[in-house]
Amino acid sequence: MSNPKIAIVIGSTRKARFADKPAQWMLEQVEAHGGFDAEIVDLADFDLPFFDEVGSALYVPSEDPAAQKWQAKIDEFDGYIFVVAEYNHSITGALKNALDQAYPQWVRKPAAAIGYGGVGAARAIEHLRTIAVELQMVPLRNAVHIGAGAFIEVHPMGKNGPMSEIEAVIKPASDQMLSELDWWARVTRAGRAGEIS
Repeated sequence: MSNPKIAIVIGSTRKARFADKPAQWMLEQVEAHGGFDAEIVDLADFDLPFFDEVGSALYVPSEDPAAQKWQAKIDEFDGYIFVVAEYNHSITGALKNALDQAYPQWVRKPAAAIGYGGVGAARAIEHLRTIAVELQMVPLRNAVHIGAGAFIEVHPMGKNGPMSEIEAVIKPASDQMLSELDWWARVTRAGRAGEIS
């Protein structure tokens, strides 16, 4: 059977964002793991409007072509790793809007996260987990948190070092998360295909 297909979703659309750096590092970790086919999916490429549909995509098809394009893209994947910036103790508005612009495409798929900020986006990732539950996803326990000193080492407003400078700190968490993601992606894919009930 083919490897599960995983999207690394960049959850910030700001021009001055930091997200590209951890997203690229995460892609390298996923590729080194060998158990997935992975792709970076950048919200900035989709120009999603603010949600303005008649209702949730759970109940009625979306009419906006941008939303339809987004839904078609995320439907390709068996699981997701969200690259999470923390804005005022939560996820970005762009990421929340993107999550709201779909529904059936998220259902029964695992949601992992790599976050960054003063506390490693811990509060934002916890909020993401509660949103994922409502979207009938499987939020993972393990996540990668780039916080405090490690964040300063790699952020442009700090030392702007390469991600390799903090790899010893964050790779154990990444390895645990990818192991968990591997199991859930395979199990949920089999369940969605009707192989288990």
